[in-house]
Amino acid sequence: MNITYRKLEENDLDIFINMRITQLREEGATEDIDLVPSLKDYYNRHMGDGTFVSWLALDGDKIIGTSGMSFVEKPPYFGCPNGRIGLLSSMFTDPDYRRCGIGKELLRRVVEEAREYGCGAVHITASDMGVKLYTAFGFKHNGNFMQYNLN
Repeated sequence: MNITYRKLEENDLDIFINMRITQLREEGATEDIDLVPSLKDYYNRHMGDGTFVSWLALDGDKIIGTSGMSFVEKPPYFGCPNGRIGLLSSMFTDPDYRRCGIGKELLRRVVEEAREYGCGAVHITASDMGVKLYTAFGFKHNGNFMQYNLN
């Protein structure tokens, strides 16, 4: 196994989006729409303006792991005085490559991107499978997270 890492490029988007959808299915999402056009639009816009970055893990030419970090800004608060937040997403490793440190290395790389962007915090809604990785990395639970769906 010869794993290398590089940033996501526009010509990787079809594979990246397929892996994102696989991840969402694994997490138990209900598919009631075709998400591909929305994902393609999001990644094109936010890669273009620098508010989304992703690192990939490859075995040869095959993408076997993904990560994503979206940069958002909200009103400053005591825990994040500049208001810049990294939203972690798209953490996925091909099942044949799990438990080899790939997810940890991808996480390290995108967290560093958030640090370089000037984020004061990184947030994630973790799947049950991911909680162990994030806790070991140093993420803390925040029991106050709630969501209200507008649709």
